[in-house]
Amino acid sequence: MSNIQESASALEQAIRDSEEFNSLKAAYDAVMSDEIAKKMFDDFRNTQIELQQKQMQGQEITEEEVDQARKVVETVQQHDQISKLMDEEQRVNELINNISRTITKPLEELYGAQD
Repeated sequence: MSNIQESASALEQAIRDSEEFNSLKAAYDAVMSDEIAKKMFDDFRNTQIELQQKQMQGQEITEEEVDQARKVVETVQQHDQISKLMDEEQRVNELINNISRTITKPLEELYGAQD
């Protein structure tokens, strides 16, 4: 088991060293160092978290909340630094999804082999 854990630790370091992660970190740092962009981004994240919490608790999201969230998203997408951050985040998510597909392949093959 320790060999697998060592491989996982090496994979973590590879992600940290990757161009995708470093571009994400640079984009994040740029947003956090810009007072206006940081406030907009924080508002966006808070809106996301609030709506996710309501969904997880089984509460209905009102049309007003949906409209407010849509406005927040439209606003942040118009800010170049935040838009860049979101693009870089998508690249890292794609990288991690590809890794996840690779490491779960043995399970997929095992359970998928049954007819």
